[in-house]
Amino acid sequence: MEFGICFKGDMAPKRTLRLAQRAEELGFTSGWAFDSHILWKDCYTMLTYLATNTEKMHWGTLVTNPAVRDVHVTASILATLDILSNGRAECGIGRGDSSLRMQGKRPRKVAEMEQAIKDIRNLTAGEKVILDDYEFELVWSDGRPVPMWMAAYGPKSLAAAGRTADGLVLQIGDPFLVDWFVRQMRQGAADSGRDPSEIKVMSCAPTWVGDMETARVQTRWFPAMVGNHVADLVERYHGGELPQAFTDYIKDRKGYDYKDHADKDADHLDFISDEIVDRFSILGDKAEHIAKLKELEAAGVDLFVMYLMSGDEEEQLDAYEEIVKAFQ
Repeated sequence: MEFGICFKGDMAPKRTLRLAQRAEELGFTSGWAFDSHILWKDCYTMLTYLATNTEKMHWGTLVTNPAVRDVHVTASILATLDILSNGRAECGIGRGDSSLRMQGKRPRKVAEMEQAIKDIRNLTAGEKVILDDYEFELVWSDGRPVPMWMAAYGPKSLAAAGRTADGLVLQIGDPFLVDWFVRQMRQGAADSGRDPSEIKVMSCAPTWVGDMETARVQTRWFPAMVGNHVADLVERYHGGELPQAFTDYIKDRKGYDYKDHADKDADHLDFISDEIVDRFSILGDKAEHIAKLKELEAAGVDLFVMYLMSGDEEEQLDAYEEIVKAFQ
């Protein structure tokens, strides 16, 4: 299993770069950035800065969406990043959460996201694509299709990831639930005639090496953020399609202020139990981290991405040196 880090865009750029370079020294193979341009710094500007000041790590969005920018704009930016980084660009894409909701808009449909994956991949590869009855082609592309990772939780999006994506993004660190999501995706791949083993799986979650009381305080924001996606799914699925362990915890959810999105000090965290925090994140001492990460690996995870945004980022990143080595 490989390791990556993800930033949300609130840190000073120079500090972000120092953390990225340290992660590369520790053996992390990829870095990622949230795409929510109203809440935080523009992800593509930051990704270019990070990619051109590192040597080996791949860099991508985690995640963008099909609506904030035209698909051909997204493809052009990614193809440019890929050239500047000598083939180290990646793209994670989802239906859209904070980026759209901060504009008063709803997430896009699964079919729109699936088509965007196809179009962006083809455009970055230098192929011709028809968008709104007009033919587009990035004639300057170096011909490498940027790998496309699709964020998914629900049955329809998981099946779509199996049909279309190069990788699956699972924003959760619970081995039981990851196993369920991976099986759904792989069935979608098999049903469409693809080899399920060709699709990579990414698990993303905050981490905290240290005592559990502090760990829970620092990472309680994460299940609240995931709860937005769960609430959307519960609206659409009422027949038991989703695992109960995934949906029960949002019953006491009273609201979510997107101005405090992914904020550990937000006021909308009181409905999250300690049990859910423990399940969704990677917490405890180093041995406990290694044990849970091995469970995730057994569930099908190829890449674990640390959400480096819970405080004490330098110390928490350094604490992973021994953990990363345990998987090399």
